[in-house]
Amino acid sequence: MIIVTNRIKTKLGFADKMAPMFTRPGALQKMDGFVKVEVLITKNLSEYDELNVNMYWNTMEDFAQWKNSDAFKEAHKGPANGGQDSPILGSEIIISEVASTLESTI
Repeated sequence: MIIVTNRIKTKLGFADKMAPMFTRPGALQKMDGFVKVEVLITKNLSEYDELNVNMYWNTMEDFAQWKNSDAFKEAHKGPANGGQDSPILGSEIIISEVASTLESTI
């Protein structure tokens, strides 16, 4: 399994507003190999907000299919104004492979 994290820096006050946008039902849920999305908000920052959008995929190939799909393009269309008023300050993609896990025994 892989986790694709989009680490997004936003203007202060926008993380809570933006988080639900990443977990709306849609085409992503029907993609082969998609497992889940988690959105984490970093809590110890004072100059900007930060979201970590973690997408869990069975394989890198499954993620590549999503990234090359029309559904991906539709989901990532920018605003009509060219993003001039965007709260996003920057983003970084991090790809990780799950190497080890421990789960509750309860």
